[in-house]
This record gives sequence, C-alpha cells and structure tokens, in this order.
Amino acid sequence: QVHLVESGGGLVQAGGSLRLSCVASGLTFNRYAMGWFRQAPGQEREVVASMSWRSTSTYYADSVKGRFTLSRDTGKNTMYLQMNNLKPEDTAVYYCAVRKNFYSTYSIQTTDYAYWGQGTQVTVPS
Repeated sequence: QVHLVESGGGLVQAGGSLRLSCVASGLTFNRYAMGWFRQAPGQEREVVASMSWRSTSTYYADSVKGRFTLSRDTGKNTMYLQMNNLKPEDTAVYYCAVRKNFYSTYSIQTTDYAYWGQGTQVTVPS
C-alpha cells in the first residue's frame, strides 16, 4: 500500500522560507514522476511543481518560478519543495502526489496522479 506523508508546513512571515518534505512508502520511488500541488480556501487544487521520473525534467508554475525548488532523494524515498521569498498568496494546503504510471514525465494535471498525501498547511500572513 502506498503512503505519502508531508511535513514542513507552518506559519512564516512574508519573505521567509520553508522546506516541505514528502516521504513515500509502498512503491519503487525512483520509477515515478512526482509533484507538489496546493489548494487555497475556495479555490481549485493547482500544480506548484512537478518532476519526471528521472528528475531530468521539471515544471514550475509561473507564480513560483525562481522562488521554489523541487528535488528528491531516492535513497531516502523523499521529495522536497524548498520555498523561498514566501508571499501571502502562497498560503494554502500543500499536497505531494505520485503519477499513476512508471517512467512518466511530469504532469500539471491532478487527474494524472494516483497517490496523494494528506497535505500540510502553509500560512504566510499579509
């Protein structure tokens, strides 16, 4: 059974940084494309960043380019999202997700992902 557990969220002032972690179990970590999504109250879930199974291709939403960095450590079965220069509009619940099929490239579509974590709250007060 696949489990994804996020951590690292919290309350941070504008301009600050957080690093989110997503630990995966129950799957062969380095065979899957993965990503981070976020959902603010009253809004749809949106992609933040996604990487291909080999981590050779990475996508970032325009709103986070230059501020967020996606990475993974296959030895630890962990994906990270380093978030710098946080803004109030980054406030949301952040979810990590794993794509449905082996050896895939990144995707920005929520429907392409089979497994989701429970989410971690990031709050940046205005």
